[in-house]
Amino acid sequence: MNREKAVEKLKRAKIIILIGEIAFALIFSFLLFLPQKLSANDEEKIVQKKEVTKSDAIKFIGGVLAAAIAVGLGSIAAGKAVERVGSASIGAIVEKPELFGKTILYVGLAEGIAIYGVIVALLILFRI
Repeated sequence: MNREKAVEKLKRAKIIILIGEIAFALIFSFLLFLPQKLSANDEEKIVQKKEVTKSDAIKFIGGVLAAAIAVGLGSIAAGKAVERVGSASIGAIVEKPELFGKTILYVGLAEGIAIYGVIVALLILFRI
């Protein structure tokens, strides 16, 4: 196998892994938020004795799916950012140890992307 074929296979493998990560994150987030939202919604409907319509169900599933996408994609983006920033910062720290404080700040900023995804998901779920 020559170098070009190996590079091409590596690119395909990276794409397949990324698609798998996205699918896993979406499914996991959806399964994490759905039972919580369903139980809260059921209690609310029981107290109000209100009929659940088809449009209510579609809005509910759409909200949970949107929250799952926010958390899933935010986490994947944060992981990719920390991967790149972290490896670059380790290389910089090896050459100049006094850069530790500056480089750890960039890793923290990259990790903030995941926190923003969780905040957006909470805003979607609580409709604020």
